[in-house]
Amino acid sequence: MRPNTEPFFDPVTGTVSYVVYDEPGGACAIIDPVLDYDPKSGRTSTSSADKLMGFVNKQRLTVEWILETHVHADHLTSAHYLKGQLGGKTGIGCEVPRVQQIFKKIFNLGPEFIPDGRHFDYLFTDTETFNVGKLYAKVIFTPGHTPADVSYQFDNAIFVGDTLFMPDLGTARADFPGGDARQLFRSIKLLLENPAETRLFMCHDYPPSSRQSRWESTVAEQCAHNIHVREGTGEDQFVSMREVRDATLGMPTLLFPSVQINMRAGQMPSPEENGVSYLKIPLDLM
Repeated sequence: MRPNTEPFFDPVTGTVSYVVYDEPGGACAIIDPVLDYDPKSGRTSTSSADKLMGFVNKQRLTVEWILETHVHADHLTSAHYLKGQLGGKTGIGCEVPRVQQIFKKIFNLGPEFIPDGRHFDYLFTDTETFNVGKLYAKVIFTPGHTPADVSYQFDNAIFVGDTLFMPDLGTARADFPGGDARQLFRSIKLLLENPAETRLFMCHDYPPSSRQSRWESTVAEQCAHNIHVREGTGEDQFVSMREVRDATLGMPTLLFPSVQINMRAGQMPSPEENGVSYLKIPLDLM
């Protein structure tokens, strides 16, 4: 059964979240939902998540899964908020403890943070299959951007997270802690081995002024036109390009708040004695 897909684009972070469902009145999965965050005030809000929730309720959908493609560094996840409002289980790839271990050291978190993935309801293994109502889904490990990236395939549609962008933007960076450009190339090639008509759904788009935001492509389009991995691009060539390019990129604005919350499946750090949760910013480390 082919999935119905409803995208939600957040222009502030360039993030695309998805509701993937079998039929109205049926079951759905939510992929990479956004929690709004103002870095100037440190305040969170739920307007993006509420739009998504409004669609779920209008279609009378039962949320079975809230899926993350990886621990994002460019937006905060609303998975915890949506789970409280709509139910469902949170899921991510089973390599997420590697990311948690890396950032536990970076943020010098105490013994209360145990980096074993327990913050998520379920950790998927590579090629694992599961159902969303009448839909059949498969997990594809696609590391490189981070050690724990996964993509989710529903019939002829694959939700690729940050692994690929639209062809005119290329591919994800691989210089975050635990990232690996060679792994990223191999993950992309794995995705592009699918039939030419396979639909690929991006998690982000940062469109140039010459076009509107887009987030759906095909294997054929990526092979023919992706500026970083078009057909004929070799692994060493890609790695060299990626390393040179990544060295010129600044850190994402929301890296520190995003990772601290996203590696907890959207839960905030435990409040301190005054009832307020706090985030850490490591100075002169990254």
